[in-house]
Amino acid sequence: MPKHLIAPSLLSCDFYNLTKDIELINTSEADWLHIDIMDGRFVPNISFGFPIMDAIKDHCNKVKDVHLMIVEPEKYLSRFRSSGADVITVHYEACTHLHRTIQQIKELGAMAGVALNPHTPVSSLYDVLEDIDLVLLMSVNPGFGGQKFIYRTLDKIETLKSEIISRNLNVKIEVDGGVGLQNAERILQAGADVLVAGNAVFGDPNPTKVISQLKQIGHNI
Repeated sequence: MPKHLIAPSLLSCDFYNLTKDIELINTSEADWLHIDIMDGRFVPNISFGFPIMDAIKDHCNKVKDVHLMIVEPEKYLSRFRSSGADVITVHYEACTHLHRTIQQIKELGAMAGVALNPHTPVSSLYDVLEDIDLVLLMSVNPGFGGQKFIYRTLDKIETLKSEIISRNLNVKIEVDGGVGLQNAERILQAGADVLVAGNAVFGDPNPTKVISQLKQIGHNI
C-alpha cells in the first residue's frame, strides 16, 4: 500500500457548498484535510478563522492539518487546538522564538509542524528537527492557490530527507503548492511524505478520482 498521505486543501473548495466538499473528503481516500489560515499580514491574503474551523471540526472526520500563515501564531495555538486542529504548522519566518512555539504545540497534544517559504533553506530547521513532527515545504510563494510549482523545491526535499534519515528521525515532509498528477510522482521520489493538493483536486470534475490517483502513485515509488 502507498505510504504517502494526501491532504486536499480547503482553500480550493467551493465555499458555497462547504458541507458537500467536506463530505466528499470524508468519503474519499484523502488522509488529511489541509486548512490554510491567513491573516493578511504574514501573507497578502485573508482566508478564514475560528467559526469555519469550528464548523469543520463538527463535520470532518479526517485529520485536520492546520497551516498558520499568520504573524504571532503563538497567541492562537490553544484556540486552534480547541477548534479541532490535529496538526498545527507555524512558519519559521513568523516565529521569533521557534523552539518555544513548537513546545507549546506539543503541550497542547497536537503534531507540531514548521513551514518554510521558498527562499528559506532547510538547514534553518536543523537545530529543531528532533522536536518536530513535520516540515512543510512551500513550493509556491504562500498566500494564493493556483500557482506554478517551484522545481527548486525538489532539491530541498532531497536535502531534508537525507538529513532526517541520517539522524534516524520520524519527521514527515509535506509539500504544498502547485502539486498535481503532473508532478506528484517526482515529488514523492524526492522524499515527500504528504502531498497538499488544492486546485488539482477541487478544480477537477471528479475530485474523488484525483485523490485516488494521487494516493495510488505510491505503488510505483
